[in-house]
Amino acid sequence: MTDIAPLRDFVTKTTHLVERHRADEAALLAAVRPILAGLVATGGWLPEEFTRPHPLYYLQYLLHADPIERWSVVSFVWGPGQTTPIHDHRVWGLIGVLQGAEISTTFERGAEGGLIQSGEQRLEQGDVAVVSPTSGDIHRVANAFADQVSISIHVYGGNIGAIRRAVYDDNTGVEKPFVSGYSNRLLPNLWDRSAEVRATI
Repeated sequence: MTDIAPLRDFVTKTTHLVERHRADEAALLAAVRPILAGLVATGGWLPEEFTRPHPLYYLQYLLHADPIERWSVVSFVWGPGQTTPIHDHRVWGLIGVLQGAEISTTFERGAEGGLIQSGEQRLEQGDVAVVSPTSGDIHRVANAFADQVSISIHVYGGNIGAIRRAVYDDNTGVEKPFVSGYSNRLLPNLWDRSAEVRATI
């Protein structure tokens, strides 16, 4: 059976940090980043149903959403060679690689309105990266491997599956609105600590 306690601990700690630093994005990202790095440093805590790839496209599984939608955490599961369109987030985000590796290609608006590639970063297992409208929010993400699954844990400053965002045309940079939603209908049960409590009786 999966020991989900590390995810529960992450949710508890992050909720406190969001409450403490919600008006200071830089302080919040600095505080949450090492907690996420600790979470993705080891595996075994993510339930199997939130690790399953789809043969044709990547999946985004909701793991937890703050009750008043200040933040959320999701697992992204990438089948071999899968990639996102160019997209934005409209909120701050942290991306931690749990398994495999990802390539993030960033873009900026050019003088004539089109998109210009501004960088590329390979994220290995255990790495954590930041996205934000204040520091660079448009990118494309791809599984770095053509023959294996990669999984990353993303933390966002809102209920990311319900936020109005945009995907961008590769050639023209024209925005098309989208709302990502989630791939799962059920959530992991973070709060059943009954076995843990029974062990103390």
